[in-house]
Amino acid sequence: MDTALLVGYFASICSVTSFVPQVWKVIKTGDTAAISARMYALTVVGFALWTAFGILRTEWPIILTNSICFCLSGYILIRKIRAHMQR
Repeated sequence: MDTALLVGYFASICSVTSFVPQVWKVIKTGDTAAISARMYALTVVGFALWTAFGILRTEWPIILTNSICFCLSGYILIRKIRAHMQR
């Protein structure tokens, strides 16, 4: 395995890990008041586009990282929208 691929996988681990505490907090408390729906909407779109890019280029670190981050940020966005609609 070459160095660039190792860096890519390590970056993937860091990126995914950065979203886990926020998702865990939302799961545990249900509190999304401090979360920006616009920022998460843009983030979800960005992760979807990066995933598509990775698929088109067959770059597994990009595909794996961004598809997982898409799911995590999408979950937060859905919870934010649901909380807003229940008000």
